[in-house]
Amino acid sequence: MESDKFLTIGSVVMLKGGDKRAMITGYLPIPNNSGKLEMFDYIGCIFPEGIMSLQEILVFNHQQIEKIYSTGYQDKEVDNFKEELKMVERKIKSEGINNFLNSSPDLEKEDKLS
Repeated sequence: MESDKFLTIGSVVMLKGGDKRAMITGYLPIPNNSGKLEMFDYIGCIFPEGIMSLQEILVFNHQQIEKIYSTGYQDKEVDNFKEELKMVERKIKSEGINNFLNSSPDLEKEDKLS
């Protein structure tokens, strides 16, 4: 699965050990878990229900995907975005999460800490 690490938004997958499918809704979330910041590959929701409450938001990594049921819409814009996404991921990994968040003027202070 590593050949196309970032599946497109709208992709529906089953996570290893899961009993409900998940739909990918975004990339590289960095949730604050009791003061510990950790980057994940994806943010998503259960499928087909969607986001019914904030407690049902999922964060997971590509290697946790057991099966891909469908992939989201793909075009040149998505391909270009995925290349940018890979560069951002490399930058976060090389700089560290805190340094990246502190040096990113595009991120609001509230976004950095939530």
